[in-house]
Amino acid sequence: MGYELRAHTADVAVEATGETLGGAFGAAADGMAAAMADDWPDGGQRHEITVRAEGREALLFDYLDELIYERDVRSVLPVDNEGTVTEEESGWQFEGSYRGVDLSAVNGRDLKAITYSEMAVDRRPDGWRIYVVFDV
Repeated sequence: MGYELRAHTADVAVEATGETLGGAFGAAADGMAAAMADDWPDGGQRHEITVRAEGREALLFDYLDELIYERDVRSVLPVDNEGTVTEEESGWQFEGSYRGVDLSAVNGRDLKAITYSEMAVDRRPDGWRIYVVFDV
């Protein structure tokens, strides 16, 4: 499973799939990285990340938004994203990690924000599908 970049008017969209919801979240984050850079070198440190929200779509939004924050604060491109999503009494949680590639090592493009426009997090017979649009 994985991701595909999709053209979307003046923005860019990612369609991601995964056998698990956490796998689909990671694939969506890898798609976001691909929207910011065509390729990136090996290396970089792994960073842990935990995000909580009331719903699945809110969790996806907050997770991807946190990765943009990590990009801006640490000056890294978050790649090789992985993690798990669990439903708790108080809402949803993502726990995982990413490999941070120094931004000076990539030829990157700006990605401003995640949007709720057309966002979808759907369970399918073979796993999960995510569709998310990014403001560029």
